Amino acid sequence: MKTQSLKAETVLSIIILILSAIASLGGIFIKNLYHDNAFVKAAWFTNDLITLVVVVPLLLIALIQSKIDSLRWQLVWVGLLGYVFYNFAFYLFGAAFNVFFLIYTVLFSLSGFTLLRMLFYLNALPVAESFSERIPVKWICVYLMLMPLMLFIAELSMIVPFLTSGKIPETITSTNHPTSVVFALDFSLIVPAFIASAVLLWRRKHWGFILATMMLVKGFTYGLVLCIGTAFLAFDEAYGKWDPLMPLYITLTVGGLLGCWFLLKSYKSNNEIRPA
Repeated sequence: MKTQSLKAETVLSIIILILSAIASLGGIFIKNLYHDNAFVKAAWFTNDLITLVVVVPLLLIALIQSKIDSLRWQLVWVGLLGYVFYNFAFYLFGAAFNVFFLIYTVLFSLSGFTLLRMLFYLNALPVAESFSERIPVKWICVYLMLMPLMLFIAELSMIVPFLTSGKIPETITSTNHPTSVVFALDFSLIVPAFIASAVLLWRRKHWGFILATMMLVKGFTYGLVLCIGTAFLAFDEAYGKWDPLMPLYITLTVGGLLGCWFLLKSYKSNNEIRPA
């Protein structure tokens, strides 16, 4: 994508960055903003914390650095937009109604629109050609295939008890109305995207490098949310236990970070992403 063609996406991403910071700050410091149960409130707090101290700064760095090292940081930029889109889908569809509803709506819609704009202009061929042949594709693909398998098994283990006994998973229960947003997003978007990225990257197809970067960034950032959130709940007097899926969360985080590091480290040129 030519640098000059990124002006609109840059402006939109700055708006997304600012609104993400506002939403996160509000969630952390505004008392009684959330009207969900204690378990879900703890989840929102963790999401807000990671968004504020990790994702927002990374997005700012990506916007600045994309002017210098365009391809590498534009791919990170795309991955972070994917995080914002996925993350605020939870708030928009899963949180009990609160005063930030319109902000969640704008963040969900704007991040999705901006992500599509950037993907629309990507020319996958020069992107793929900008990576070294020595990239550890197989190891990265093992991670990208392992994650959807583990997610599918873990979440199916919570769905089956509901089908047999009617017990609603605690992780998706709000104050008054249960929601299946976690499973809906993961089964319809995340699991297929992980599998597609693994298959395309394994075959060294052009779009594999782009989609793999997105999912690795997602794996690291949202894995971090899950790790920190689990730790908070484990030391909370009201909950006081470790989530048995903690090994999955750690694998998701570490694998995403390492995979993203090795993938972007293998970038070998300073070509810009040009329009398709």
